[in-house]
Amino acid sequence: MKTIAIIPARGGSKSIPKKNIKNFCGKPLLYYTINTALKSSLINRVIVSSDDKEIIDIALSYGAEAPFIRPENISRDDTTDLPVFKHCLDYLKNIEGYEPEIVVHLRPTSPLRTLEMIDKGINLLINNPNADSVRTVCEPSQNPYKMWKITNNGFISPLIDTGLNEPYNQPRQNLPKVYWQNGYIDIVRLNTIINKKSMTGDSIIPLVVDEKHIIDIDSNITFKLAEMLFNGEDSEQ
Repeated sequence: MKTIAIIPARGGSKSIPKKNIKNFCGKPLLYYTINTALKSSLINRVIVSSDDKEIIDIALSYGAEAPFIRPENISRDDTTDLPVFKHCLDYLKNIEGYEPEIVVHLRPTSPLRTLEMIDKGINLLINNPNADSVRTVCEPSQNPYKMWKITNNGFISPLIDTGLNEPYNQPRQNLPKVYWQNGYIDIVRLNTIINKKSMTGDSIIPLVVDEKHIIDIDSNITFKLAEMLFNGEDSEQ
């Protein structure tokens, strides 16, 4: 089954300038996602989608493909994933005549991602033909049944309207188990992206991962923490 990994890596990060190629434990951050994807025997091609020439050159130097420069209009802060992936897939079809069956979405901001987890997710989708996608999730540190929103009149009301009796006053153990999508790995069928115009579809298989393995780099603090975890250090020391 033809499977590609797409790594979106734009150049305009504001939280950490040039975040995707910032030195992380001796190599550009992007390297770790490329390297892990290339090791998978289930992934046929690894493609980096970027609007930045320096990122493209680095991606090519580590063995990924970067056959185009992503257009500026889909490289903004508020650009969603769907147009980025559709652009890449349209390019492959129209220019190369190539269409994968499965697309693996790997964000460069998760350098602790393992090969085993990638392959497990791909196999989950292959072995469940009725599923549209696989998405990694983990148990959250805070339960949304205990979350609030501030109303226009200045009071708070529960974020989730349920039939439970005051869930916000219940022990966590009495509440339904919930999961948080962590962006670690998303695996999607081509049909879901192109025909359903969705990055998930309707039938989503969860791949539950331990929260201790999850860190998404979006600040200098999480960048340093990820380096400590990568090096096997105890972040509390």
